[in-house]
Amino acid sequence: MRIFVAGATGAVGRPLLAALIAAGHSVVGTTRTAAKAEIIRRMGAEPVIADGLDAPAIRAAVRAAKPDVIIDEMTDLAGVTDLRHFDRAFATTNRLRTQGTDFLLAAAREAGVKRFIAQSFCGWTYEPIKAEADPLDFNPPEELRRTLDAIQYLEDAVTSSANLEGIVLRYGSFYGPDTGMLSRAMIEQVRRRRVPLIGGGGGRWSFIHVDDAAAATVAAIERGTSGEIYNIVDDEPAPVSEWLPALATLVGARPPIRVPAWLGRLFAGEHLVSMMTDVQASSNAKARRELGWQPAHPSWRQGFAEVVSGATAQHAA
Repeated sequence: MRIFVAGATGAVGRPLLAALIAAGHSVVGTTRTAAKAEIIRRMGAEPVIADGLDAPAIRAAVRAAKPDVIIDEMTDLAGVTDLRHFDRAFATTNRLRTQGTDFLLAAAREAGVKRFIAQSFCGWTYEPIKAEADPLDFNPPEELRRTLDAIQYLEDAVTSSANLEGIVLRYGSFYGPDTGMLSRAMIEQVRRRRVPLIGGGGGRWSFIHVDDAAAATVAAIERGTSGEIYNIVDDEPAPVSEWLPALATLVGARPPIRVPAWLGRLFAGEHLVSMMTDVQASSNAKARRELGWQPAHPSWRQGFAEVVSGATAQHAA
């Protein structure tokens, strides 16, 4: 099939291009810069330089590509480290999830695209129950509200879009080589003990290797059901009290500093305390059952160790 990937050089974009091409699809990928367009070309896809917030450019790109499927992976999170001001850090991504989604959906309908798959998130967005049919958190900390609103907007727009088979994939917290939880910036923060263990560290996180996220996205092209949402996470959610000390050990750091919740609220904010102490994990049972997908990295323990070991070997070479 002809696949149009918006945001083709992001965390999932690059492994997704590779997976789509390996599956025999013809791929067009968007980026905002000429330098990254060359990366797309070298991978075997057709690059298009277009800003996801430029409606005429997106419309022209989709019309020219004539795709069967559009996959929306648009975010703007490269280099984001200041999570104390969460909604400010996510401001452009929130626009991409609202305005950008509208522009892409309009272009898809005009071009007669059959299927539209969009990236969402299931890290801190859930109420205590964790399946797709359960509600998102309708009362998150203030600093998270605009970002949650944008996620909800995207999900509603995609799954209810007329004349399109809209599917939403809620990815867990990303990791991979120099990506997400294992980015150089994050590892450096852990090594400097700047990521404290707040309170009891009881917040349960769901992770996903970017290659597994890409594989699930390819599966959704063929087997996803229109109007459905799927959690794309590994098999072993873990409390912060487990994964953060384990990550510190893997990267050769001392154990994280422990901070009481009241102090965390003063210096980090209620939203980061919530992420460390209250958030709930997600189940991948529906994606396994309906998409015929299973993660090649079923546990973050294996995945983290593999990525850190690979990075260490590459650095030594």
